Amino acid sequence: MDLSNLKPAKGSVHDNFRKGRGHGSGNGKTAGKGHKGQKARSGAPRPGFEGGQMPLYRRLPKRGFTCRNSKEIVGINMSALEVFDNDAVVTVDTLIEAGIVKNPRDGVKILGGGELTRKLTVQVNAFSASAKEKIESLGGKAEVI
Repeated sequence: MDLSNLKPAKGSVHDNFRKGRGHGSGNGKTAGKGHKGQKARSGAPRPGFEGGQMPLYRRLPKRGFTCRNSKEIVGINMSALEVFDNDAVVTVDTLIEAGIVKNPRDGVKILGGGELTRKLTVQVNAFSASAKEKIESLGGKAEVI
């Protein structure tokens, strides 16, 4: 353990702190808002308000479109599977353990780049046609999960 890993004990930090309940509470009188000014009043402006100036989120242009139904698939070339032994079962979990995939996101696809010399059973979300052909030509199995 080092200083960057220190955390308060579970239950010792309270979120429901009551501001402005007298001097004895340690946060009375101005309740952490300082003295006077717009931010000290009730009805202070919303986040992003710039005093009537056109706010940043409206000054910047909107660009492009993001489809909410699209999936982010991680592609891996055949040559990356050379680290596994003959007759090994390659899954998304074993790819993460081997350090080939860091974050599988919405799925893993095996692509046909590079050469493979081992017989493997590969169980991932998708295969390219050439990758499936190469795996099966060596006697392995390409299984879609």
